[in-house]
Amino acid sequence: MVKVLVPAGALGLGYDRKALARGLRENPDIIAIDGGSTDSGPYYLGTGTCKYSSGSVKSEWRELIEARAQAGVPLLIGSAGTCGADSAVDWMAAITREICAELGIKVRLAVLKSGQDAAVMSEALENGRISPLEAAPDISADTLRECTNIVALAGAEQIQAALDTGADIVIAGRTTDTALISALPLARGCHPGAAWHGAKIAECGALATTSPETGTIMVEFDETGFTVTPMAEEARATPHTVSAHMLYENTNPFVLFEPGGHLDVTASTYTPLDERRVRVEGSEWITAGRYTVKLEGARRAGYQTVSLTLVRDPRYVANIHAWCDKVLDTAGVKARERVGGDFDIQLRLIGLNATLGELDKQAASGTEIGILAIATAGTSEASREVAKILNPYLLHHPLTDQEEMPTFAFPFSPAELSRDVLYEFCLYHVLTVDDPMAPFRLTVEEIGQ
Repeated sequence: MVKVLVPAGALGLGYDRKALARGLRENPDIIAIDGGSTDSGPYYLGTGTCKYSSGSVKSEWRELIEARAQAGVPLLIGSAGTCGADSAVDWMAAITREICAELGIKVRLAVLKSGQDAAVMSEALENGRISPLEAAPDISADTLRECTNIVALAGAEQIQAALDTGADIVIAGRTTDTALISALPLARGCHPGAAWHGAKIAECGALATTSPETGTIMVEFDETGFTVTPMAEEARATPHTVSAHMLYENTNPFVLFEPGGHLDVTASTYTPLDERRVRVEGSEWITAGRYTVKLEGARRAGYQTVSLTLVRDPRYVANIHAWCDKVLDTAGVKARERVGGDFDIQLRLIGLNATLGELDKQAASGTEIGILAIATAGTSEASREVAKILNPYLLHHPLTDQEEMPTFAFPFSPAELSRDVLYEFCLYHVLTVDDPMAPFRLTVEEIGQ
């Protein structure tokens, strides 16, 4: 049996400290936590930075390093620094060195990097080793060169290699969420289908329970299945909460693709052991004919400046689409005359359909609408200029030419806020490799005193 303790869905989110303490008393074999994802968009991969507060990350990581010392087991984080880029891994490693120095402890640190060189990836593309996933954009060597960061998602094999160094702490670059949790159970001979399925259930901590914000969960793996146990007193795992998590961030609730194969949970059974625990068996791991790792890449896509206008006049709220069209037409003509070049203006209606746009078939107007204006251009100066041309129209433009001038509201001054560089994802592909470790770099060091 292998016990994996997952403190939270991601480092920096927070968790129930009492639940973590309870988990430590259950004698886990490893503590594993995710460090990030692509949920918040391409900026973090583009810049190689973390979206979470550095203070929160350091505070929680310090607690987990102390928990690791108490339990005497390895501590593992993947997708370090949100994006898993090499710079984010270096940032996380520096925080770890600071904490160990402050605590006066000595540990063996393994660092697994997943950043990819654009020239190497271009050669792989030319040799047919990079393949698109469904709905992936067309790419070329130019696409790869334009990426500010490219990462490969590590699987269980790469995490196992890091653990095999005897590391006390493992900081990994971009990994699949499940690889962190499945690696040790697989290495110790637990059921492979159960290892991957249980890892999927535990990837977001207590999200697969009735009390998702408590964070901490324990998964016990063995030769036939796995058992899910929430660590918070008020939390319960049920067949519904556990089975439903296969829908989370997954297009197919029965199949999950990972490096080297895929998980099939079609025949899985979910049995409540008591009011808090669920036992799962019947999951199947199917090995692929080739070993692939997913690639993610982000590149600069221009510069953006945004502003926000608040409209409460009932007539304008009722005719907001016509008003926005008039603003876009009038301001667009002026921007093309005075700024030139390629630019884009979007007006998103907050309180009406800002989330789904034209896809929202049930949008209904309230008493007020916010108009989020987004000006995108090839330079920062051009995006700001377009946004400033929009300014007077957003504040005063009438619905028709034969009526008094209205006045709306900017919630702050100046009205324009520069978002600076805009990034976009441009890789949704897999790289075929003969050696699972080939795209990754593993180093080991002794830190602390």
